[in-house]
Amino acid sequence: QVQLAESGGGLVQAGGSLRLSCVASGIIRTINVVCWYRQAPWKQRELVAADTSGRDTDYADFVKGRFTISRDNAKNTVYLQMNSLQPEDTAVYYCNAQITVNYGMTRDYWGQGTQVTVSS
Repeated sequence: QVQLAESGGGLVQAGGSLRLSCVASGIIRTINVVCWYRQAPWKQRELVAADTSGRDTDYADFVKGRFTISRDNAKNTVYLQMNSLQPEDTAVYYCNAQITVNYGMTRDYWGQGTQVTVSS
């Protein structure tokens, strides 16, 4: 059984920074593609950043130059460094990872999300 657990969210002032973490636990063979999504009230869930097995990264236009996705495979952890936060960044941020378990099956897993609130 694989579980993802996000942490690092909270309340910050505009212009501040947060570092989100997502730890994967379970019998894991390989963590492949990792992503961060976010969803604000009354809005669709949107992709924020993606890391394709450490070979390439991609960012939504609204976070380019401000957010950075990274991973530590030894710790089964993915990070999202968020700088220059603005009120429009307020949302629940979700970790998503494509994971291959010990017996070979590969699927996407989701965390429960962590709330990020940016005040003006």
